[in-house]
Amino acid sequence: MSEAFTPRTRGARGAEEILDEIYSDLLECKVCFETFSSEPRARRPRNLPCGHVICLGCVCALSHAVSHRLECPFCRKQCDQGGTYECQVLVDLQDMICSYFPKKKPRDREGDLGSGVMRLHGIFGGWGPLINPTGVAVSRTTQDVLVVHGGHERVSVFGCRGQFLRSFGRYGHDSFQICHPLDVAVTPGGHVVVTDAGDRSVKVFSLTGSPVATVSDLFQLPWGVDVDLSGNILVTDAEAGTLWQVVMDFERGVVLVKKLMLEDLKTPRAVACCRASGRVVVVEHLQTGERPKEDATMTRLKVFSSDFVLLGQLDGFSPHLPGLSVSSITFNRNGELIVADVQQGSVWSLGDVHKAPELIPLVREGLVRPAGLVATDEDTLIVLDAGDHTVKTYTTDPEDLYGDKT
Repeated sequence: MSEAFTPRTRGARGAEEILDEIYSDLLECKVCFETFSSEPRARRPRNLPCGHVICLGCVCALSHAVSHRLECPFCRKQCDQGGTYECQVLVDLQDMICSYFPKKKPRDREGDLGSGVMRLHGIFGGWGPLINPTGVAVSRTTQDVLVVHGGHERVSVFGCRGQFLRSFGRYGHDSFQICHPLDVAVTPGGHVVVTDAGDRSVKVFSLTGSPVATVSDLFQLPWGVDVDLSGNILVTDAEAGTLWQVVMDFERGVVLVKKLMLEDLKTPRAVACCRASGRVVVVEHLQTGERPKEDATMTRLKVFSSDFVLLGQLDGFSPHLPGLSVSSITFNRNGELIVADVQQGSVWSLGDVHKAPELIPLVREGLVRPAGLVATDEDTLIVLDAGDHTVKTYTTDPEDLYGDKT
């Protein structure tokens, strides 16, 4: 009797696998990785004129705020938002599956922490406007988004809705040209600070791109940059294993103080200062011989007080940083630390890392290689995705996605 039922059992298992493949290959938007829906104003599948299919939410997010034109994220062909149309065959396919298998749901994601509490709000950039981007920052006064990348002009400035505004910092090796930018920060007064690995310097510009100052006599490999509570520049030196503080008179373009704050760091890269507490977090990248185990995470977070006293550290053996390879960090307005995992393509909140760290998934889908993070005062998360050369914004309110673009 058991042998007679074996083929049926195998068939049922095979059907389950086929349904999973249908959901992942046909019924899932390959931009936001959400399952298509037939509900009004939800993630309905939309055909682009080029033949690719994405959801209505991503059509709205990718469309320019004024011209309502968008670029296909797969083949880069441009079209009008009005030129897209509903993919009825996928709607019918989903309805048919639900009618025959009413209990069937999209396949579960890996892990037990959910798919993230934030949802895609907007996407801008893409190959051409951004080429191999490495750093992102936001002006707190104008809300402009600044990205450093490998284009002819190394700094691109976008409005808060993703519209291109201007670019500056031409490629070159002169004092105020930029060769190989790695990171960018914006001071409270609106000055733009760029780390340039090409000539081992830090360069300061006005928000419109006028050169202000160049600091070129301190660093072996300047990498991460941020600004502390006093408006002073913090720069990590990945080769020397140090963290520097640079005090400037920005109006006169004069460096007042250059102070070594930390040394003996292990290949420090990203750095972030909490605007709520003044604490500073540095991401160390451990070399093979420095890892406790070969399969241990390559990164370690060191947390310092505002006067650079070590408060603690998190690594791969901590339950609050299990196996994460941290590429970038930021603090939100409440002082919670947010980290990007470059290997898993995800973003996590660690909460208050000094008191009681708590790992919460913010974004677990739709990112290729997150390289930069900014959390705005409006609780919007800005993620620089170097994998597809874009800037992606996330919010906790999915309705925001449609609010101004329908």
